[in-house]
Amino acid sequence: MVFSSVIFLFFFLPLVLTLYFSVPFKFKNIILLIFSLVFYAWGEPTYVVLMIVSILINYGYGIWIDRAEHNENKRVYILASAIVVNVGLLGYFKYANFIVDIINSTLNTNLQLQPIPLPIGISFYTFHALSYLIDVYRKKEKAQRNLFKLSLYITFFPQLVAGPIIRYNAVANQLSKRVFSSTQFAEGIQRFILGLSKKILLANPLGAVADTVFMTSTTDLSTGSAWIGIMAYTLQIYFDFSGYSDMAIGLAKMFGFEFAENFNYPYIAKSISEFWRRWHISLGSWFRDYVYIPLGGSRVARWKMYRNLFIVWALTGFWHGASWAFIAWGVYYGILIALEKAGLEKLLSKLYPFNHVVVLLLVMIGWVFFRADNFGYATDFIAAMFYSRGEELFDAQALSLLSLNWFHYAIAIIVAMPVFPKLQKLQFNKSITKVQGVIALLFYFFLFAEVILYLINSTYNPFLYFRF
Repeated sequence: MVFSSVIFLFFFLPLVLTLYFSVPFKFKNIILLIFSLVFYAWGEPTYVVLMIVSILINYGYGIWIDRAEHNENKRVYILASAIVVNVGLLGYFKYANFIVDIINSTLNTNLQLQPIPLPIGISFYTFHALSYLIDVYRKKEKAQRNLFKLSLYITFFPQLVAGPIIRYNAVANQLSKRVFSSTQFAEGIQRFILGLSKKILLANPLGAVADTVFMTSTTDLSTGSAWIGIMAYTLQIYFDFSGYSDMAIGLAKMFGFEFAENFNYPYIAKSISEFWRRWHISLGSWFRDYVYIPLGGSRVARWKMYRNLFIVWALTGFWHGASWAFIAWGVYYGILIALEKAGLEKLLSKLYPFNHVVVLLLVMIGWVFFRADNFGYATDFIAAMFYSRGEELFDAQALSLLSLNWFHYAIAIIVAMPVFPKLQKLQFNKSITKVQGVIALLFYFFLFAEVILYLINSTYNPFLYFRF
Protein backbone atom coordinates (compact mmCIF):
# COMPACT_ATOMS: atom_id res chain seq x y z
CA MET A 1 0.00 0.00 0.00
CA VAL A 2 1.26 3.50 -0.78
CA PHE A 3 0.24 6.83 0.72
CA SER A 4 -0.75 8.16 -2.68
CA SER A 5 -3.34 5.47 -3.38
CA VAL A 6 -7.09 5.94 -3.23
CA ILE A 7 -7.50 3.00 -0.86
CA PHE A 8 -5.05 4.55 1.63
CA LEU A 9 -6.53 8.05 1.44
CA PHE A 10 -10.21 7.12 1.64
CA PHE A 11 -10.29 3.81 3.50
CA PHE A 12 -7.16 2.91 5.46
CA LEU A 13 -6.27 6.34 6.91
CA PRO A 14 -9.83 7.38 7.91
CA LEU A 15 -10.38 3.99 9.56
CA VAL A 16 -7.15 4.00 11.58
CA LEU A 17 -7.69 7.63 12.67
CA THR A 18 -11.27 6.91 13.75
CA LEU A 19 -10.31 3.87 15.83
CA TYR A 20 -7.15 5.52 17.18
CA PHE A 21 -9.00 8.52 18.63
CA SER A 22 -11.92 6.38 19.83
CA VAL A 23 -9.92 4.33 22.34
CA PRO A 24 -8.13 5.24 25.61
CA PHE A 25 -4.41 5.98 25.39
CA LYS A 26 -3.39 2.55 26.68
CA PHE A 27 -4.87 0.97 23.54
CA LYS A 28 -3.59 3.52 21.00
CA ASN A 29 -0.24 1.79 20.44
CA ILE A 30 -2.02 -1.52 19.84
CA ILE A 31 -4.26 0.10 17.22
CA LEU A 32 -1.22 1.59 15.46
CA LEU A 33 0.68 -1.69 15.61
CA ILE A 34 -2.20 -3.70 14.14
CA PHE A 35 -2.75 -1.24 11.30
CA SER A 36 0.99 -0.98 10.66
CA LEU A 37 1.18 -4.74 10.17
CA VAL A 38 -1.88 -4.61 7.90
CA PHE A 39 -0.27 -1.75 5.95
CA TYR A 40 2.88 -3.81 5.36
CA ALA A 41 1.06 -7.09 4.73
CA TRP A 42 -1.08 -5.37 2.07
CA GLY A 43 1.91 -5.31 -0.25
CA GLU A 44 4.08 -8.03 1.34
CA PRO A 45 1.84 -10.67 2.99
CA THR A 46 4.65 -13.25 2.97
CA TYR A 47 7.44 -11.06 4.29
CA VAL A 48 5.47 -9.67 7.21
CA VAL A 49 6.52 -12.92 8.95
CA LEU A 50 10.17 -12.05 8.26
CA MET A 51 9.70 -8.62 9.82
CA ILE A 52 8.01 -10.11 12.91
CA VAL A 53 10.88 -12.61 13.31
CA SER A 54 13.35 -9.71 13.02
CA ILE A 55 11.48 -7.82 15.75
CA LEU A 56 11.48 -10.82 18.10
CA ILE A 57 15.21 -11.40 17.54
CA ASN A 58 16.07 -7.76 18.23
CA TYR A 59 13.74 -7.63 21.24
CA GLY A 60 15.73 -10.50 22.73
CA TYR A 61 19.09 -8.99 21.80
CA GLY A 62 18.18 -5.66 23.41
CA ILE A 63 17.33 -7.28 26.74
CA TRP A 64 20.44 -9.48 26.53
CA ILE A 65 22.70 -6.45 26.01
CA ASP A 66 20.98 -4.62 28.86
CA ARG A 67 21.40 -7.50 31.31
CA ALA A 68 25.12 -7.72 30.55
CA GLU A 69 25.70 -4.08 31.55
CA HIS A 70 28.53 -5.00 33.97
CA ASN A 71 30.41 -7.19 31.48
CA GLU A 72 31.70 -5.00 28.66
CA ASN A 73 33.34 -7.81 26.70
CA LYS A 74 30.13 -9.80 26.73
CA ARG A 75 28.16 -6.73 25.61
CA VAL A 76 30.51 -6.27 22.65
CA TYR A 77 30.10 -9.89 21.58
CA ILE A 78 26.32 -9.72 21.90
CA LEU A 79 26.13 -6.52 19.84
CA ALA A 80 28.49 -7.95 17.21
CA SER A 81 26.31 -11.06 17.00
CA ALA A 82 23.18 -8.91 16.63
CA ILE A 83 24.77 -6.86 13.86
CA VAL A 84 25.82 -10.04 12.02
CA VAL A 85 22.30 -11.46 12.24
CA ASN A 86 20.60 -8.25 11.06
CA VAL A 87 23.07 -7.53 8.29
CA GLY A 88 22.99 -11.22 7.33
CA LEU A 89 19.22 -11.13 6.82
CA LEU A 90 19.50 -7.90 4.84
CA GLY A 91 22.42 -9.28 2.83
CA TYR A 92 20.64 -12.51 1.92
CA PHE A 93 17.50 -10.89 0.60
CA LYS A 94 19.13 -7.84 -0.98
CA TYR A 95 22.57 -8.97 -2.16
CA ALA A 96 22.65 -12.79 -2.53
CA ASN A 97 21.88 -12.79 -6.27
CA PHE A 98 24.40 -10.00 -6.89
CA ILE A 99 27.16 -11.83 -5.00
CA VAL A 100 26.47 -15.09 -6.87
CA ASP A 101 26.71 -13.19 -10.18
CA ILE A 102 30.08 -11.76 -9.12
CA ILE A 103 31.38 -15.22 -8.15
CA ASN A 104 30.23 -16.71 -11.46
CA SER A 105 31.81 -13.95 -13.54
CA THR A 106 35.05 -13.92 -11.54
CA LEU A 107 35.63 -17.67 -11.16
CA ASN A 108 33.86 -18.69 -14.36
CA THR A 109 31.51 -20.90 -12.38
CA ASN A 110 27.84 -21.62 -12.92
CA LEU A 111 26.30 -21.34 -9.48
CA GLN A 112 22.52 -21.19 -9.60
CA LEU A 113 20.31 -19.30 -7.17
CA GLN A 114 16.60 -18.75 -7.53
CA PRO A 115 15.78 -15.02 -7.79
CA ILE A 116 15.09 -13.70 -4.29
CA PRO A 117 12.38 -11.01 -4.12
CA LEU A 118 13.39 -7.93 -2.12
CA PRO A 119 11.08 -7.38 0.89
CA ILE A 120 9.78 -3.81 0.81
CA GLY A 121 11.46 -1.54 3.35
CA ILE A 122 13.93 -4.15 4.66
CA SER A 123 16.83 -1.68 4.48
CA PHE A 124 14.89 0.83 6.56
CA TYR A 125 13.55 -1.44 9.27
CA THR A 126 16.96 -3.14 9.58
CA PHE A 127 18.56 0.23 10.25
CA HIS A 128 15.83 1.02 12.78
CA ALA A 129 16.60 -2.20 14.62
CA LEU A 130 20.36 -1.56 14.55
CA SER A 131 19.81 1.98 15.83
CA TYR A 132 17.84 0.57 18.77
CA LEU A 133 20.46 -2.05 19.67
CA ILE A 134 23.41 0.36 19.39
CA ASP A 135 21.61 2.96 21.52
CA VAL A 136 20.98 0.30 24.17
CA TYR A 137 24.63 -0.79 23.97
CA ARG A 138 25.80 2.82 24.35
CA LYS A 139 23.44 3.16 27.33
CA LYS A 140 21.57 6.04 25.71
CA GLU A 141 18.37 4.10 26.32
CA LYS A 142 17.30 1.14 28.41
CA ALA A 143 16.16 -1.96 26.55
CA GLN A 144 12.45 -1.88 25.79
CA ARG A 145 10.72 -4.59 27.84
CA ASN A 146 7.34 -3.95 26.24
CA LEU A 147 7.34 -5.98 23.03
CA PHE A 148 4.40 -4.02 21.60
CA LYS A 149 6.22 -0.69 21.98
CA LEU A 150 9.37 -1.97 20.31
CA SER A 151 7.27 -3.52 17.55
CA LEU A 152 5.51 -0.21 16.99
CA TYR A 153 8.84 1.63 16.79
CA ILE A 154 10.02 -0.67 14.00
CA THR A 155 6.71 -1.13 12.16
CA PHE A 156 5.04 2.30 12.54
CA PHE A 157 3.55 2.63 9.06
CA PRO A 158 4.40 6.28 8.25
CA GLN A 159 8.13 5.47 8.20
CA LEU A 160 8.09 1.70 7.68
CA VAL A 161 8.81 1.22 3.98
CA ALA A 162 10.75 4.34 2.91
CA GLY A 163 11.88 6.19 6.01
CA PRO A 164 12.86 8.57 7.33
CA ILE A 165 15.17 6.52 9.55
CA ILE A 166 13.97 7.36 13.06
CA ARG A 167 16.39 6.84 15.95
CA TYR A 168 14.98 4.88 18.86
CA ASN A 169 16.16 7.49 21.37
CA ALA A 170 14.21 10.14 19.43
CA VAL A 171 10.84 8.43 19.95
CA ALA A 172 11.35 6.25 23.04
CA ASN A 173 9.48 8.69 25.29
CA GLN A 174 6.78 9.27 22.68
CA LEU A 175 5.97 5.57 22.66
CA SER A 176 4.85 5.91 26.28
CA LYS A 177 3.53 9.46 26.42
CA ARG A 178 2.25 11.80 23.72
CA VAL A 179 0.46 15.13 23.77
CA PHE A 180 -2.42 15.54 21.32
CA SER A 181 -3.65 18.91 20.07
CA SER A 182 -5.87 20.17 17.27
CA THR A 183 -3.05 22.47 16.14
CA GLN A 184 -0.65 19.58 15.80
CA PHE A 185 -3.26 17.52 13.94
CA ALA A 186 -3.97 20.41 11.54
CA GLU A 187 -0.23 20.86 10.92
CA GLY A 188 -0.03 17.15 10.20
CA ILE A 189 -2.81 17.35 7.60
CA GLN A 190 -1.16 20.34 5.92
CA ARG A 191 2.23 18.65 5.83
CA PHE A 192 0.72 15.46 4.45
CA ILE A 193 -1.11 17.33 1.67
CA LEU A 194 2.06 19.21 0.71
CA GLY A 195 4.02 15.95 0.52
CA LEU A 196 1.25 14.24 -1.42
CA SER A 197 1.15 17.16 -3.87
CA LYS A 198 4.91 17.05 -4.36
CA LYS A 199 4.68 13.38 -5.16
CA ILE A 200 1.61 13.38 -7.42
CA LEU A 201 1.68 16.78 -9.11
CA LEU A 202 5.45 17.17 -9.59
CA ALA A 203 7.37 13.89 -9.16
CA ASN A 204 5.00 11.77 -11.26
CA PRO A 205 4.86 13.96 -14.41
CA LEU A 206 8.62 14.55 -14.29
CA GLY A 207 9.17 10.85 -13.68
CA ALA A 208 7.31 10.04 -16.89
CA VAL A 209 9.73 12.35 -18.75
CA ALA A 210 12.75 10.72 -17.10
CA ASP A 211 11.46 7.23 -17.94
CA THR A 212 10.99 8.18 -21.59
CA VAL A 213 14.57 9.45 -21.87
CA PHE A 214 16.21 6.64 -19.90
CA MET A 215 14.40 4.02 -21.97
CA THR A 216 16.01 5.51 -25.09
CA SER A 217 19.11 3.75 -26.37
CA THR A 218 22.18 5.92 -25.83
CA THR A 219 23.02 5.51 -29.53
CA ASP A 220 19.82 7.44 -30.32
CA LEU A 221 20.12 9.94 -27.46
CA SER A 222 20.78 13.58 -28.29
CA THR A 223 22.56 15.88 -25.85
CA GLY A 224 19.35 17.88 -25.41
CA SER A 225 17.32 14.78 -24.55
CA ALA A 226 19.99 13.60 -22.10
CA TRP A 227 19.90 16.91 -20.22
CA ILE A 228 16.11 17.08 -20.25
CA GLY A 229 15.99 13.53 -18.90
CA ILE A 230 18.50 13.98 -16.10
CA MET A 231 16.95 17.31 -15.09
CA ALA A 232 13.59 15.56 -14.88
CA TYR A 233 15.04 12.76 -12.77
CA THR A 234 16.91 15.22 -10.53
CA LEU A 235 13.62 16.93 -9.72
CA GLN A 236 11.61 13.69 -9.65
CA ILE A 237 13.76 11.95 -7.03
CA TYR A 238 13.74 15.02 -4.82
CA PHE A 239 9.98 15.51 -4.91
CA ASP A 240 9.30 11.78 -4.71
CA PHE A 241 11.45 11.19 -1.65
CA SER A 242 11.02 14.53 0.13
CA GLY A 243 7.30 14.26 -0.60
CA TYR A 244 7.22 10.83 1.05
CA SER A 245 9.14 12.22 4.04
CA ASP A 246 6.68 15.11 4.30
CA MET A 247 3.78 12.66 4.27
CA ALA A 248 5.47 10.52 6.94
CA ILE A 249 6.12 13.54 9.16
CA GLY A 250 2.55 14.76 8.64
CA LEU A 251 1.03 11.37 9.44
CA ALA A 252 3.19 11.07 12.56
CA LYS A 253 1.92 14.47 13.74
CA MET A 254 -1.67 13.32 13.32
CA PHE A 255 -0.95 10.48 15.75
CA GLY A 256 0.93 12.67 18.21
CA PHE A 257 4.50 11.81 17.17
CA GLU A 258 7.18 14.32 16.19
CA PHE A 259 9.73 13.24 13.56
CA ALA A 260 12.85 15.23 12.66
CA GLU A 261 13.18 16.84 9.23
CA ASN A 262 14.68 14.68 6.50
CA PHE A 263 15.26 17.27 3.74
CA ASN A 264 16.31 20.90 3.83
CA TYR A 265 16.27 22.23 0.25
CA PRO A 266 19.41 20.34 -0.87
CA TYR A 267 19.53 21.87 -4.35
CA ILE A 268 20.52 25.27 -2.95
CA ALA A 269 23.73 23.76 -1.49
CA LYS A 270 27.04 25.47 -2.20
CA SER A 271 29.15 22.33 -1.80
CA ILE A 272 28.73 18.57 -2.05
CA SER A 273 29.22 18.22 1.72
CA GLU A 274 26.45 20.76 2.31
CA PHE A 275 24.23 18.92 -0.18
CA TRP A 276 24.52 15.77 1.92
CA ARG A 277 23.79 17.68 5.10
CA ARG A 278 20.52 18.69 3.45
CA TRP A 279 19.59 15.49 1.55
CA HIS A 280 18.15 12.39 3.32
CA ILE A 281 19.38 13.79 6.63
CA SER A 282 18.35 10.72 8.63
CA LEU A 283 20.46 8.35 6.48
CA GLY A 284 23.49 10.65 6.43
CA SER A 285 23.41 11.13 10.20
CA TRP A 286 22.93 7.35 10.70
CA PHE A 287 26.10 6.52 8.78
CA ARG A 288 27.94 9.39 10.48
CA ASP A 289 27.04 8.32 14.03
CA TYR A 290 27.13 4.54 13.62
CA VAL A 291 29.92 4.05 11.06
CA TYR A 292 32.05 7.15 10.35
CA ILE A 293 32.61 8.33 13.93
CA PRO A 294 33.24 4.80 15.35
CA LEU A 295 35.90 4.39 12.63
CA GLY A 296 37.57 7.54 13.95
CA GLY A 297 35.81 10.13 11.82
CA SER A 298 38.06 13.06 10.94
CA ARG A 299 39.97 13.00 14.24
CA VAL A 300 42.57 10.60 12.91
CA ALA A 301 45.51 10.70 10.52
CA ARG A 302 44.55 12.27 7.22
CA TRP A 303 44.85 9.04 5.23
CA LYS A 304 42.59 7.31 7.76
CA MET A 305 40.01 10.07 7.39
CA TYR A 306 39.95 9.48 3.61
CA ARG A 307 39.71 5.73 4.25
CA ASN A 308 36.75 6.32 6.56
CA LEU A 309 35.04 8.48 3.95
CA PHE A 310 35.43 5.83 1.26
CA ILE A 311 34.14 3.09 3.56
CA VAL A 312 31.06 5.14 4.48
CA TRP A 313 30.27 6.11 0.91
CA ALA A 314 30.86 2.65 -0.51
CA LEU A 315 28.44 1.32 2.13
CA THR A 316 25.97 4.11 1.36
CA GLY A 317 25.98 3.20 -2.32
CA PHE A 318 25.70 -0.52 -1.59
CA TRP A 319 22.87 0.13 0.91
CA HIS A 320 20.80 1.64 -1.89
CA GLY A 321 21.04 -1.37 -4.15
CA ALA A 322 22.92 -4.45 -5.32
CA SER A 323 24.53 -3.18 -8.52
CA TRP A 324 27.81 -1.73 -9.69
CA ALA A 325 26.00 1.48 -10.65
CA PHE A 326 25.02 2.11 -7.00
CA ILE A 327 28.53 1.28 -5.81
CA ALA A 328 29.95 3.65 -8.43
CA TRP A 329 27.51 6.32 -7.21
CA GLY A 330 28.74 5.88 -3.62
CA VAL A 331 32.43 5.90 -4.60
CA TYR A 332 31.78 8.96 -6.78
CA TYR A 333 30.54 10.90 -3.75
CA GLY A 334 33.33 9.52 -1.60
CA ILE A 335 35.86 10.97 -4.09
CA LEU A 336 34.07 14.33 -4.29
CA ILE A 337 33.84 14.76 -0.51
CA ALA A 338 37.45 13.63 -0.08
CA LEU A 339 38.45 16.29 -2.63
CA GLU A 340 36.44 18.89 -0.71
CA LYS A 341 38.25 17.94 2.49
CA ALA A 342 41.51 18.39 0.57
CA GLY A 343 40.63 21.95 -0.44
CA LEU A 344 37.95 21.82 -3.15
CA GLU A 345 35.29 23.17 -0.77
CA LYS A 346 37.33 26.34 -0.15
CA LEU A 347 37.82 26.73 -3.90
CA LEU A 348 34.07 26.35 -4.51
CA SER A 349 33.31 29.03 -1.92
CA LYS A 350 35.39 31.49 -3.94
CA LEU A 351 33.25 30.82 -7.02
CA TYR A 352 30.02 32.14 -5.47
CA PRO A 353 27.36 32.23 -6.90
CA PHE A 354 28.63 29.86 -9.61
CA ASN A 355 29.42 27.22 -6.98
CA HIS A 356 25.68 26.44 -6.94
CA VAL A 357 25.88 25.61 -10.66
CA VAL A 358 28.97 23.43 -10.19
CA VAL A 359 27.36 21.51 -7.32
CA LEU A 360 24.13 20.95 -9.27
CA LEU A 361 26.12 19.71 -12.27
CA LEU A 362 28.06 17.24 -10.10
CA VAL A 363 24.86 16.07 -8.40
CA MET A 364 23.11 15.48 -11.74
CA ILE A 365 26.05 13.42 -12.99
CA GLY A 366 25.75 11.38 -9.80
CA TRP A 367 22.03 10.84 -10.36
CA VAL A 368 22.79 9.22 -13.72
CA PHE A 369 24.47 6.32 -11.89
CA PHE A 370 21.52 6.19 -9.51
CA ARG A 371 18.91 6.03 -12.27
CA ALA A 372 20.66 3.92 -14.90
CA ASP A 373 19.93 0.20 -15.04
CA ASN A 374 23.61 -0.66 -15.25
CA PHE A 375 27.06 0.89 -15.12
CA GLY A 376 27.61 0.75 -18.88
CA TYR A 377 24.41 2.63 -19.66
CA ALA A 378 25.33 5.25 -17.04
CA THR A 379 28.72 6.00 -18.60
CA ASP A 380 27.20 6.15 -22.11
CA PHE A 381 24.45 8.47 -20.87
CA ILE A 382 26.99 10.84 -19.29
CA ALA A 383 28.92 10.84 -22.56
CA ALA A 384 25.71 11.80 -24.39
CA MET A 385 25.24 14.73 -21.99
CA PHE A 386 28.48 16.28 -23.25
CA TYR A 387 28.73 14.91 -26.78
CA SER A 388 25.86 14.77 -29.27
CA ARG A 389 25.81 11.61 -31.35
CA GLY A 390 23.53 13.13 -33.96
CA GLU A 391 23.56 16.24 -36.09
CA GLU A 392 21.29 18.20 -33.73
CA LEU A 393 21.83 19.05 -30.08
CA PHE A 394 18.05 19.20 -29.63
CA ASP A 395 16.27 16.56 -31.65
CA ALA A 396 12.51 16.11 -32.06
CA GLN A 397 12.26 14.07 -28.85
CA ALA A 398 13.97 16.79 -26.79
CA LEU A 399 11.83 19.59 -28.24
CA SER A 400 8.63 17.59 -27.73
CA LEU A 401 9.40 16.71 -24.09
CA LEU A 402 10.36 20.29 -23.30
CA SER A 403 7.31 21.86 -24.96
CA LEU A 404 4.91 19.47 -23.21
CA ASN A 405 6.49 19.70 -19.74
CA TRP A 406 8.05 23.16 -19.38
CA PHE A 407 5.38 24.17 -16.84
CA HIS A 408 6.20 21.21 -14.57
CA TYR A 409 9.90 22.08 -14.78
CA ALA A 410 9.24 25.73 -13.91
CA ILE A 411 7.00 24.98 -10.91
CA ALA A 412 9.34 22.24 -9.66
CA ILE A 413 12.39 24.50 -9.79
CA ILE A 414 10.57 27.21 -7.82
CA VAL A 415 9.28 24.75 -5.20
CA ALA A 416 12.76 23.21 -4.84
CA MET A 417 13.91 26.58 -3.48
CA PRO A 418 12.90 27.86 0.01
CA VAL A 419 10.25 30.23 -1.35
CA PHE A 420 7.25 28.72 0.46
CA PRO A 421 8.77 28.91 3.98
CA LYS A 422 9.69 32.55 3.44
CA LEU A 423 6.13 33.38 2.39
CA GLN A 424 4.84 31.66 5.54
CA LYS A 425 7.09 33.82 7.73
CA LEU A 426 5.78 37.11 6.38
CA GLN A 427 4.11 39.17 9.12
CA PHE A 428 0.79 40.93 8.43
CA ASN A 429 -1.76 42.82 10.48
CA LYS A 430 -4.65 40.86 12.03
CA SER A 431 -7.19 41.54 9.27
CA ILE A 432 -4.79 40.39 6.55
CA THR A 433 -3.79 37.38 8.66
CA LYS A 434 -7.43 36.20 8.73
CA VAL A 435 -7.64 36.50 4.95
CA GLN A 436 -4.31 34.71 4.72
CA GLY A 437 -5.74 31.84 6.78
CA VAL A 438 -8.75 31.51 4.46
CA ILE A 439 -6.49 31.58 1.41
CA ALA A 440 -4.25 28.90 2.95
CA LEU A 441 -7.28 26.68 3.63
CA LEU A 442 -8.49 27.07 0.04
CA PHE A 443 -4.96 26.41 -1.20
CA TYR A 444 -4.76 23.05 0.61
CA PHE A 445 -8.25 22.08 -0.59
CA PHE A 446 -7.21 22.95 -4.14
CA LEU A 447 -4.02 20.87 -3.90
CA PHE A 448 -5.89 17.87 -2.52
CA ALA A 449 -8.57 18.15 -5.22
CA GLU A 450 -5.88 18.28 -7.92
CA VAL A 451 -4.22 15.21 -6.44
CA ILE A 452 -7.47 13.24 -6.46
CA LEU A 453 -8.18 14.23 -10.07
CA TYR A 454 -4.71 13.06 -11.05
CA LEU A 455 -5.10 9.74 -9.22
CA ILE A 456 -8.46 9.09 -10.88
CA ASN A 457 -7.15 9.83 -14.36
CA SER A 458 -3.65 8.34 -14.21
CA THR A 459 -2.17 4.91 -13.52
CA TYR A 460 1.45 6.15 -13.30
CA ASN A 461 2.24 6.35 -9.59
CA PRO A 462 5.61 4.78 -8.66
CA PHE A 463 7.52 5.32 -5.40
CA LEU A 464 11.25 5.35 -6.12
CA TYR A 465 12.51 4.54 -2.63
CA PHE A 466 10.41 1.38 -2.37
CA ARG A 467 13.30 -0.15 -4.33
CA PHE A 468 15.58 0.23 -1.33
